[in-house]
Amino acid sequence: MAFDHDKNGDNRKGVWKSGKGKGRVRPKGRALEDQPWMDVRALLGDAPRRRDLLIEFLHLIQDAYGHLSAAHLRALAEEMRISMAEVYEVATFYAHFDVVKEGETPPPALTIRVCDSLSCELAGAQALKSALQTGLDPAEVRVLRAPCMGRCDTAPVLELGHNHVDHATPEKVQAAIDAKDIHTVIPHHEDLENYRKSGGYDALLKFRTSGDWEAVQQSVLDSGLRGLGGAGFPSGKKWGFVRANAGPRYLAVNGDEGEPGTFKDRYYLERTPHLFLEGMLIAAWAVEAETCFIYMRDEYPAVIEILRREISALEDAGLVDKGFVDLRRGAGAYICGEESAMIESIEGKRGIPRHRPPFVAQVGIFDRPTLVHNVETLHWVARICREGPQVLSSTVKNDRKGLRSYSVSGRVAQPGVYLLPAGSTITDLIEVAGGMAEGHVFKAYQPGGPSSGLLPASMHDVPLDFDTLQPHGTFIGSAAVVILSDHDKARDAALNMLRFFEDESCGQCTPCRVGCEKAVKLMQADRWDQPLLDELCTAMADASICGLGQAAPNPIRSTMKHFPNEV
Repeated sequence: MAFDHDKNGDNRKGVWKSGKGKGRVRPKGRALEDQPWMDVRALLGDAPRRRDLLIEFLHLIQDAYGHLSAAHLRALAEEMRISMAEVYEVATFYAHFDVVKEGETPPPALTIRVCDSLSCELAGAQALKSALQTGLDPAEVRVLRAPCMGRCDTAPVLELGHNHVDHATPEKVQAAIDAKDIHTVIPHHEDLENYRKSGGYDALLKFRTSGDWEAVQQSVLDSGLRGLGGAGFPSGKKWGFVRANAGPRYLAVNGDEGEPGTFKDRYYLERTPHLFLEGMLIAAWAVEAETCFIYMRDEYPAVIEILRREISALEDAGLVDKGFVDLRRGAGAYICGEESAMIESIEGKRGIPRHRPPFVAQVGIFDRPTLVHNVETLHWVARICREGPQVLSSTVKNDRKGLRSYSVSGRVAQPGVYLLPAGSTITDLIEVAGGMAEGHVFKAYQPGGPSSGLLPASMHDVPLDFDTLQPHGTFIGSAAVVILSDHDKARDAALNMLRFFEDESCGQCTPCRVGCEKAVKLMQADRWDQPLLDELCTAMADASICGLGQAAPNPIRSTMKHFPNEV
């Protein structure tokens, strides 16, 4: 115990003394209050107080009270036996948590999040946001900007409470508010009973009885399937890497489809969730995973509810043990689409990317070997196991094998998800999307999300697939294709992308954190300082820890290269 000394140098009793004089009656920091502690205990019920469930518990409080008060955060820290600092740093990292300190005014009961990513901005998101901020009472309704919600085919989009309003207008929003239409709408989808009628889960049950995981892995390799989250690594090879490490092993599904312009995963999950779930369970069987973690972005409330229902149906049917599939809810952080940041979030921490090596196949969730797959990748694993590798390998176009789900939005007549041969060009995509929107002439396109930058219309004959775009300084990524027209400026589109990266940078490394902020400032000038921007891009690409900072310069470089007259 530390002791005070009086001015004469005599030892005195410690600060915890019980006699007269100065001394603290309680430890430093916020005092634990009885009522908030009771509130938190009631919300948590009999759930285990595991550290990795911190984000799930924060969601419970946020959903119940509309914000996270200091008193409730203090109570949660007490209940979980962790420091207040840990709880606070996690709560303040994620965009969907509203931390309210003592003396601060809680947010209004209703929040509107207006998407301002590229497709929505092209459709008038900024004017919509301004109209709502002007026309609604800020004491009753809070209007915020938000990154891509995965509904680019119905831009502009906003989220009213948990209800998504497609093709949003101020009038539609006011009507929804008046009707108290603030809850998510669950779309019709194929349930377990109907999926099993068409042979669903037959392949899984056969593998569990007499399957050879190496033979299944070879079938996946023969199909040519590559990771469809963006990286494009041969999917089957991952299984062997994970199996090579001693168990226990885990499987993690990356459902944090946050790359602006991407909505293919949502499209499939809202229609055929069991194709994905069977593919996941086959992959889990192949690597002998003890638990499957599904990390789903919070912007997909309908998908989360569908998965909850269908996972429960699988448990009731005896196809999986209760708790084998652990559904986790993100909290509004694009960086958690990076696999190691996602794993940190699954563990209940801030979504900070890890340094590598070691890779997650060796040291993943809870430091155990972990297989990570994208939602659509597992969708195809199930189809390959049901229909054979030829379901992908038999399709050839422009010397490319397989099929790709392209998310097409922007200045086209019919935005949507289109399943086309992997060697398709932007001309093919525009054609299948009904051509250009009326009154628009094709000018440029984003081939794979903001990370891929922009290409001019003159490059209309390049196959959009893995390895075909790299020679042009870009890549296909998640196949998030946004079409620009003669009504748009490439420099404005690039600025929109960099503002997204600036807002979504986790802040861990200086090149990304400071680089994105500096780039946004430089790009707002009438004339770009191209030498300085080029130097900045080099520093960001070379020194950033993860793909966000490494790819953020692509919109800048591609705009300077292909649209020099605009900058």
